[in-house]
Amino acid sequence: MNNNSPVSIVIFGASGDLTQRKLVPSLFNLCRKDRMPQQFSIVGYGGTAFSDDEFRVHLEEGLKEFASFKYSKKEWENFASRLFYLRGRYDNEADFEKLDTLLKEKEAGPENRIYYMATPPGVFPQIVDVLAKTGQLAEDGGWRRVVIEKPFGTDLESACRLNEQIHKALDERQIYRIDHYLGKETVQNILVARFANTIFEPLWNRNYIDHVEITVAEQVGVEHRGRFYDKVGVLRDMFQNHLLQLVSLVAMEPPVSFEAASLRNEKVKVLSAIQPMKEEGISRRTVRAQYKGYREEEGVDPNSTTATYAAVRLQIDNWRWQGVPFYLRSGKNLKEKLSQVTIEFKEPPHLLFPKIDEHMTPNMLVLYLQPDEGMHLRFEAKVPDTVASMRSVDMEFHYADSFGKTAIPESYERLLLDTITGDASLFTRADEVETAWGLIDPILQGWEAPSGKQQLAFYEPGSWGPSEADELLARENRKWSTWDGRKQ
Repeated sequence: MNNNSPVSIVIFGASGDLTQRKLVPSLFNLCRKDRMPQQFSIVGYGGTAFSDDEFRVHLEEGLKEFASFKYSKKEWENFASRLFYLRGRYDNEADFEKLDTLLKEKEAGPENRIYYMATPPGVFPQIVDVLAKTGQLAEDGGWRRVVIEKPFGTDLESACRLNEQIHKALDERQIYRIDHYLGKETVQNILVARFANTIFEPLWNRNYIDHVEITVAEQVGVEHRGRFYDKVGVLRDMFQNHLLQLVSLVAMEPPVSFEAASLRNEKVKVLSAIQPMKEEGISRRTVRAQYKGYREEEGVDPNSTTATYAAVRLQIDNWRWQGVPFYLRSGKNLKEKLSQVTIEFKEPPHLLFPKIDEHMTPNMLVLYLQPDEGMHLRFEAKVPDTVASMRSVDMEFHYADSFGKTAIPESYERLLLDTITGDASLFTRADEVETAWGLIDPILQGWEAPSGKQQLAFYEPGSWGPSEADELLARENRKWSTWDGRKQ
């Protein structure tokens, strides 16, 4: 992409892990692909004492360790010449004025600017406030966009407060709330699979689908994040953002266009149609669990009741999905690293074939998000040389086979490019954040209440979770499925 509109990118918290691991490698790879503007500069801002050259060396060390692509010395030198660093505080107007001066020195007149918040969320409003006070959010001949990393609050009240604080200085169109999960090619492929293939969309409703499962499983425990995770837990860490985003993409109605407003309107409609969890339903429709040994992890309270695993049954009250349960589960220290969406279709209404037991194996479509990205369709086929015996077979699509093993870029690449081009389709809008928290808050309150009826279950590390999660589905004569159709 050749873009003649210059852009300055400021990364707050530039000495941190996110910048070194994800942001700069993604920006560098976009530059290598000729997708950055012809004129751009990247200014890192943080508390660590770096010179420009020291900052460049620090970032190249991250490239050597984390980048998934190969690059030449000339490519890096060309990119590195556009990297600069300024040491400063997040609450100091004088330091921010130095930043503005530095940017103007690099800019040839009024230019576009992106401010990326790679900092702890508590300082987001503070940075925005000081940017506004120093006049750096004024759109005088160029646009201003602010990228905010999740979490977007820790509950509904804090999310509303964060939105209110940021909206004092910014219009909603200037705010890009980034969730890297939506930058994944396979997550975006959910919409392509649904709306670019007429074989699926006519079946995508309560008449043909029995239930939907969404699994995001992690094989590792909390590792070095124990102190942070113990205050957050799996609902805040995974459900409010990643899993509900997947629900909205799977369940949304076709937007009138692929423009940001249309797409995000439909996502909010789905979240608004999800049946709120009432107190009496929490014990029947949710499971909270903790892996054995979690309380011995570094930084974790020895008496912690924080959930490292959750399973939730959601019901969408609209014409398309009425009566179709959505089962969501996510956890740490599970058997496999796995992210997938499973669409299980209803059984045939009539057992036509002889020698068939009481039930036939239902068809299943699985959108496999990671690590072996692709799609699988399970259907029934006649076993040769039998009267009417059948066996489930799998029709497979793998990204690596069709497009090459290095075809899938880092999710931040897509999201950073969209920020530069002004496409907010894959970013979260304020009302979407608040609607999602409105669904999660009652569950959190029910779990954390002293008189809460939802007991904390425990599971073995390396398993698929607690038996209570199996019982959640068993009450409705269902079982969790793995990607290739094997029942656990």
